Amino acid sequence: MVEVSENIFSYIKSLYGEPAAKKYVEFIKQDPTQYIRVNTIKTDKEALTGKLIKYYSIATQEIPSINNALKVTGNSEMIGKTLEHVIGEYYIQGLSSMIPPLVLSPSNGDVVLDLCAAPGSKTTGLGEMMENGGTLIANEIALDRVKMLVYNIDRMNLVNAGVIHYKGEWLSKIYSGHFDKILVDAPCSGLGIVQKKSEVSNWWSKERAEKLGDLQLRLLIAAIKMLKEGGEVVYSTCTLTPEENEFIINKVLQKYPVEILDIDLPVNSTEGITFYNGGRLNPAITKARRILPWEADSDGFFIVKLKKTGETESPEIIRPKEKELHLLDYKNKELRKLLTGIENEFGIDDDVLNDYKFMIKRNDIFFVNKQWYDENLGLFERIGTRFGVIDKNSKVILHTQAAQILRDGIRDRVYKIENPDELKIYLDGGIIKTKIDFSGQCAVKYKENILGTAVVTANGIKSRFPRAKRTQEILIR
Repeated sequence: MVEVSENIFSYIKSLYGEPAAKKYVEFIKQDPTQYIRVNTIKTDKEALTGKLIKYYSIATQEIPSINNALKVTGNSEMIGKTLEHVIGEYYIQGLSSMIPPLVLSPSNGDVVLDLCAAPGSKTTGLGEMMENGGTLIANEIALDRVKMLVYNIDRMNLVNAGVIHYKGEWLSKIYSGHFDKILVDAPCSGLGIVQKKSEVSNWWSKERAEKLGDLQLRLLIAAIKMLKEGGEVVYSTCTLTPEENEFIINKVLQKYPVEILDIDLPVNSTEGITFYNGGRLNPAITKARRILPWEADSDGFFIVKLKKTGETESPEIIRPKEKELHLLDYKNKELRKLLTGIENEFGIDDDVLNDYKFMIKRNDIFFVNKQWYDENLGLFERIGTRFGVIDKNSKVILHTQAAQILRDGIRDRVYKIENPDELKIYLDGGIIKTKIDFSGQCAVKYKENILGTAVVTANGIKSRFPRAKRTQEILIR
């Protein structure tokens, strides 16, 4: 059971009153309610609900106000172990955490930035809302978290995201007046997530929250400078302190050409605070929303949406050092030589691959949606996702990630797993001992899902299911 420090209790009491502070403590003592976000790129809510109850006895309940959200009401301990989770049909995510992307509401023609992106819950939510179109850029300052961000982008089968590793407050020196929409889900002191991260209770103090406010302000200012005039930014935190929320917005309103937009949240929320410790803040801040965890049965959050109403001073633009990287159109001659073999082997029509751009990095090929564009390719750790690798004979070996994304576009060389024993062998990276009437590579399907790729050997079908996904327990159905 999580113990709330006296430091935190006293702060919550001073802010909301003793009855609310007691509700906060009681809420944190409870086990967190599990929620999942349905990946609408890969499945739909009805199909996923049916599979979870049929194969795993995982009961779920619809959230009427959020179309792609489900509350897990039974057998929740299994929710991270299903095959559907591993192949990205859903993302385990707090209900409140799903809301900032919904408020930002990007479309598939937008140029969008997630400024503080790892581990990728909101990035992947944005990508799904964009229907895998447009240009999505996900930035993460902590290099050790970039790997998890890329993992989740891949798992959810996004092909509209580029990943960069940069100080968020400096990015305005590269992108000035560039983006249609930006999400700033800022690093914070975490008072809204103590139920899930008990360590917050050990170190939290008002002084630390105030210090974080300096970084949060710099991040939001950078975001405003990076917006086009008329563009929108959503600022959110998973904490409850005015020092990290309303104070930041108040300072921005004093100096920058932005206005707060009205928003309606799909869960219970309260207005932004405009009177605190004897001081008054801009009255428009009442349009901001605060989600109190004990009222929403989820994480505590602060959310506000701003619109840029005028120009901001352009900083001196920095151009990152260019690497020899090029996004190639499908009709590029060099690329066509490489892809023809893949098309012929798997029976993929030209119009399927024509929906993408490709990048060759040494022997690796990546692909991204055809709309995606950025002038600063040298800045990126990753653009799109893996398509395949070029072997020593200049033949392209299709990656599992690409097979999952192309799924229905693959008409030939599909091996259908017939039983759970074969499924376990494939997921473990083994060899399914069977005879097959062709050699080379193939795609592997189980029930309605393309799981990945394999190579046909004399002994059978050798799995190429990614090693990174074999480390977790997967329930076999």
